[in-house]
Amino acid sequence: MAKQRFRDLKKGKITEAPKKKSRETNIPYANNKIKSKAAITDSFMLMMPIMYAVIYLVMDNREDFEENMLIGWLYILVPFITVQTLFMFFGNGQTPGYRNYRLKVVDINSLEKPPLFSIIFRNTAMVLSIITVVGWLMMFFRKDNRGLHDFLSNTAVIVSNESEK
Repeated sequence: MAKQRFRDLKKGKITEAPKKKSRETNIPYANNKIKSKAAITDSFMLMMPIMYAVIYLVMDNREDFEENMLIGWLYILVPFITVQTLFMFFGNGQTPGYRNYRLKVVDINSLEKPPLFSIIFRNTAMVLSIITVVGWLMMFFRKDNRGLHDFLSNTAVIVSNESEK
């Protein structure tokens, strides 16, 4: 379409072009309070047993863990990401904490369960965004409450309307 001149527009020779529809949909995004509760539940249900196994079974005691803290956290985070990914992929986009609070991770475009690579990337980026704090704080300033890991992996956490047990 040719560029509209203000003079022609003012005289009524050219009607205004219809505005493009914004991508406003009624997606039931989960709020930050519920997402935080679900994350705390997941940390106790999934991470605590892994931490106990790593500290006392793999590294023998707390003192060895303190001496080799970087390796210890690597031993904790890799299984945590793996277990969380398996729960999300085989559990319809839900971890135990998300299921408890009726939340679900979905692909932002299709609102279906995201592909495996997106889930792996999301969970890895989530750990990195929590460590750097900036990616985690991002969800408090966005209208859709998506963190950096959700934004990069093209996912969102929504309130599930299914009552699954």
